[in-house]
Amino acid sequence: MEKALLEIRGLTTGFATDKGVVKATDRVNLKLKKGQTLCLVGESGSGKSVTALSVMRLIDYAGGAILEGDVLFQGENLAVKSQDEMIRIRGNQIAMIFQDPMSALNPVYTVGDQIAESIMLHQGKNKSEAVKAAVDLLRLVGIPAPEMRAKQYPHELSGGMCQRVVIAIALACDPALLIADEPTTALDVTVQAQILDLLLKLQRELGMSVLLITHDMGVAAEVADRIAVMYAGVIVEEGAVEDIFNQPSHPYTVGLLKSVPSLEGKRGGDLYTIKGNIPGLSQLPTGCRFHPRCPNARAVCAEQEPPSFAAAGDGHQVSCWMYGPEARSQHWQFEAEQR
Repeated sequence: MEKALLEIRGLTTGFATDKGVVKATDRVNLKLKKGQTLCLVGESGSGKSVTALSVMRLIDYAGGAILEGDVLFQGENLAVKSQDEMIRIRGNQIAMIFQDPMSALNPVYTVGDQIAESIMLHQGKNKSEAVKAAVDLLRLVGIPAPEMRAKQYPHELSGGMCQRVVIAIALACDPALLIADEPTTALDVTVQAQILDLLLKLQRELGMSVLLITHDMGVAAEVADRIAVMYAGVIVEEGAVEDIFNQPSHPYTVGLLKSVPSLEGKRGGDLYTIKGNIPGLSQLPTGCRFHPRCPNARAVCAEQEPPSFAAAGDGHQVSCWMYGPEARSQHWQFEAEQR
């Protein structure tokens, strides 16, 4: 069996608040193989970005901490490394694309200098060599006239170009793992498609693994090999992209898919919405965290948190009591069958 490039085991990340420590992620388990794209999807507040920041150990600077679990990258546990050790890994072996390119770039340095900084730090090249490499990277990510653009500041570039610059910075040291946190959120639809196509192209050419965070199921369908669905800090379903879209098993996954507008839908009709709101981290319900919003909830859902059960498909897992051995005797009618 192929060894995972990244393996997250039982990751629990918490923040200290006036109400005590709240867990933004709770016993998260994920695997990402070399050259694979794993999409982490869910509503805002589900814990997706916290998971990414925990992998990068940037959560330490955001007031959070890894409370339990391991983050194994190429066999090394990042969760126990010091920040000095992580500095040699971040931007080198693991790189991250952040949500807003304008806030990710320093306004007082040219984009060429910002790309070159990572190259000088991790590859030991001098300034002239690093600037030349930065121009080549701008060309790689599809920015026209890269020699001229390298001398410009972020405010002189469009949002789409700034996002390409951020991608160039992430790719500067040929990372084995690229984490992309909502990389197209701040862009218009046309530019979004261009950026996604660019990421797919670069992944194929460079052989990277990609952990893509998004709330857009359409984006996940386009780029993912596997999808993990996250809700209120826990993974509720994971499987191959075909299984998630063709045989969604968790009621939350079903709700996310039904919320996507369809070309076959009735013109002028109301869009489907999942009732209720995602719970606050300090006010999580007992049992299954989704049960207050679930159309299929039963008494057991409010009383006990479901473990992970096997669903249809290779490696398809779902945390829902409808897939437990006793569910068959209760004759649960799953709403997904009626969609």
